[in-house]
Amino acid sequence: MNRAMEQMEKDPAAPLLAIDGLSVHFPVRGGLPFARKKVEALTDVSLTVNRGDTFGIVGESGCGKSTLANAILGLVEPQSGSIRFMGRDLLAMNRRDFRRARLDMQLIFQDPFSSLNPRFNVYQIISEPMRIKGGFTREEMEKRVVELLHQVGLSERDLCRYPSDFSGGQKQRIGIARAISLGPELLLCDEPVSALDVSVHAQILNLLAELQGKLGMTYLFISHNLATVRNFCNAMAVMYLGNVMERGDARAIFRDPRHPYTKALISAVLDVVPGAQSKRIILQGDIPSPIDPPRGCRFSGRCPQALAECATTKPPLVEVGKNHFAACINMD
Repeated sequence: MNRAMEQMEKDPAAPLLAIDGLSVHFPVRGGLPFARKKVEALTDVSLTVNRGDTFGIVGESGCGKSTLANAILGLVEPQSGSIRFMGRDLLAMNRRDFRRARLDMQLIFQDPFSSLNPRFNVYQIISEPMRIKGGFTREEMEKRVVELLHQVGLSERDLCRYPSDFSGGQKQRIGIARAISLGPELLLCDEPVSALDVSVHAQILNLLAELQGKLGMTYLFISHNLATVRNFCNAMAVMYLGNVMERGDARAIFRDPRHPYTKALISAVLDVVPGAQSKRIILQGDIPSPIDPPRGCRFSGRCPQALAECATTKPPLVEVGKNHFAACINMD
C-alpha cells in the first residue's frame, strides 16, 4: 500500500465526508458579450457526514441537491470551498489520487431504465467497475457478480439476461449491485426510488438498509420526499436555491423544525395517524431565479416570517439545539 492510500485509512473519530464553503456556479451562454451571468447552483454549502450515517438531502427541484452529489463525485468543478473525504481534500488532489479516492464513492442513479446499458447483459453491467479498476481474473469477477446478485435479491440465473427482461425494481437492484461491486465507503443515492412504482419503494429502501447493516456503508440520500427521509435517514440537510437552510439530526428537525422553509415542507407530509396532520403552510410566490438570487436570505421573498432586513442580510447557520442548525434571523 502506497503512502497516499495509507493516509486514507479509516479514522473512526473523523467524519467520512466534510464539505466546507462549497460553491458551484455555471456560466450562462448567450446574451450580451459584456453581461457575464452565472447560475448559482450552490453557494457556501457546509455539512458533515459521519461514518454509518444515512444523510438525507431534501428540497424542491432546482435547489442544488444533484449538483452537490456531482461536485462530490468530481463531475462538476466547484469555484470555491473544500470537500474532505476520508481525511483528504478531494479538490486538492491530482488526477491520479482522485481516481483512487473515487473508487470509494459510488452512485445509484435516479432512473434505472436509462442508467443500464441495454446492450450489456447483467454480468457485463455489474462487472464493469471491476474491469475498469483492473486486477481481477475472470473467475474472480464471475464469483463476485454472483455474490452481488444474491445480495440484492437476484440469482445467477440472471447473469446472461438483459435490462429489457427486468421490471423497474429489478433494474434498480442491478444498479445497486453495480454500485457496491467495489465495496465503497460512501454510496450516493440520487432519488433512488422516485422513478419506481410505489409498490416497490419499500422493497428497495429495505434492501438499502439491509446492505448498509451488512457492509457498513455510509449513504448520502438525495430526495424530494420528506416522508421517505423521515423514515430512512438519521441526519439531514434542507436546501433551498443552493443554500442549506437547516441541517442536523433528522428526528430533531422533524420534531421541531426551526426554519420557515422546513416548516412548510414538513407541513405538506401526509401523516398516517388520524388527526395528527398539522396545518398546511402554503408558500406564496415563485422560486427566484438562480441567475439573480436575493442578496440576503434566499427564502425571504416567500417567507411568511420575513423581516425587512431578511432581504439584505444573509443569515448564518446557528446552533438551535443538539446537532441542530438553522439559518434564520427570525426563528420563533
